[in-house]
Amino acid sequence: MGFEMKPEKEVMELISSKNQCMSSPNSVNNKKKKNNKNKNKKMMMTWRRKKIDSPADEITAVRRLFNTCKEVFSNGGPGVVPSEDKIQKLREILDDMKPEDVGLAPTMPYFRPNTGLETRSLPPITYLHLHQCDQFSIGIFCLPPSGVIPLHNHPGMTVFSKLLFGTMHIKSYDWVVDAPMRDPKTRLAKLKVDSTFTAPCNASILYPEDGGNMHRFTAKTACAVLDVLGPPYCNPEGRHCTYFLEFPFDKFSSGQLFYLFTNDDSLYILYT
Repeated sequence: MGFEMKPEKEVMELISSKNQCMSSPNSVNNKKKKNNKNKNKKMMMTWRRKKIDSPADEITAVRRLFNTCKEVFSNGGPGVVPSEDKIQKLREILDDMKPEDVGLAPTMPYFRPNTGLETRSLPPITYLHLHQCDQFSIGIFCLPPSGVIPLHNHPGMTVFSKLLFGTMHIKSYDWVVDAPMRDPKTRLAKLKVDSTFTAPCNASILYPEDGGNMHRFTAKTACAVLDVLGPPYCNPEGRHCTYFLEFPFDKFSSGQLFYLFTNDDSLYILYT
């Protein structure tokens, strides 16, 4: 699996140009408006006055998301979960987000399936970096059909994921608290989600200790996933992204099916 990261400036220029193309009239209409400029001067002045009086109408969906994230994660930090009302506020913003808000469409090069010799390997995944600060990060994962983001964790984070388009299978786990250990290098976890989602659907949320903090994404079709992490990954602060592997494991002594993680240096192995 390969990841390609697009820098924030390049992505924001892409979104801006895409939105301008979607909202700009054609050349015929431009010419017509120019010829009728004096005739419509009074109407245009009234329209401009209305725009000034209603600044909220000019806020783009991405700017609205950014402003809400600043508010939600203003007092955040590792292991700190925002209040329920702030979580709901950000979730509502994400639930309303559409592919056109970020200038994306399934026909773009990011989402092309593998062809020819490339079919032997998993298709590359592109990460569009929108913003990152100490409190939160915003970005979009672009997955071609059959693209996979391997099972990984989010230490001390609250994460919002919004599927903008496509069909995706999500499998996630949480650690089992105070579970008995067979040896110092093992740890148990439980299955949280094992389902397929199709856009449009509501944003999903995972927390530092529950909600499926470790998850894997598998694209059934071309998919775009808008991710908000609070706080973001930070190696110097110990918030590393750790990947996991899965292997079969028998039922635990209680008769309930658990999942065993084995820690071998930096490699974690998940038994299911």
